[in-house]
Amino acid sequence: MSIQVTQLVKTYGRQQALKGISFEVQPGRILGFLGPNGAGKSTTMKILAGSLPPTSGQALICGVDIRLNSLDARRHTGYLPENNPLYHEMYVQEALSFVAGLHGIADKTNRIAEVIELTGLTAEQHKKIGQLSKGYRQRVGIAQAILHNPEVLILDEPTSGLDPNQLQEIRQVIKLLGREKTVLLSTHIMQEVEAICDDVIIINQGEIIAGFPMAELNARYPDTDLETLFIRLTHAN
Repeated sequence: MSIQVTQLVKTYGRQQALKGISFEVQPGRILGFLGPNGAGKSTTMKILAGSLPPTSGQALICGVDIRLNSLDARRHTGYLPENNPLYHEMYVQEALSFVAGLHGIADKTNRIAEVIELTGLTAEQHKKIGQLSKGYRQRVGIAQAILHNPEVLILDEPTSGLDPNQLQEIRQVIKLLGREKTVLLSTHIMQEVEAICDDVIIINQGEIIAGFPMAELNARYPDTDLETLFIRLTHAN
């Protein structure tokens, strides 16, 4: 199993952000991780990425416990946070070279060239990141996340704030990556989930309230589209 979460809890003082959630993501699947603001999505993704410790419970990335061996788990993980932190004064190639050095990638010149082509950055690779549109900055963030060729990719709202053309382009990149990697994708755009995700989990108030393969949506919830289901479930909890 690429991602395995068991009874995961996260508390901030008296506030319980995650209330013992459990789920699995199989290799080569794209999972849409859905929920209203404050539901616990970003907290879960930060824990899985190794940037936030859980209060209790277990999370495995490719069989590696992130609490017991965070560094090894992160070697299997690529992470694009919601705010996509980038060095705006760096050129695209320069930034990717820096990140490749952090990962200790041996043949970084060839690997950077592969990632630039894969993420559609060829025409922009000699520009400063600060000169790029938001869509291309998101591509740089994805490029940084996949440089070390991780098995698991965690993307926290990668298409937020993009125009329709940029949305379509980033979706195609994610769909392409999903052919070889396990992808955990957080988004508020239901059409995006319907277009590219294999599975769906809905979380609300720190608890998972639904989870199913997208192919079973109509069988489980007849005459209900994903957006209607999301509103109904999250309003009911």
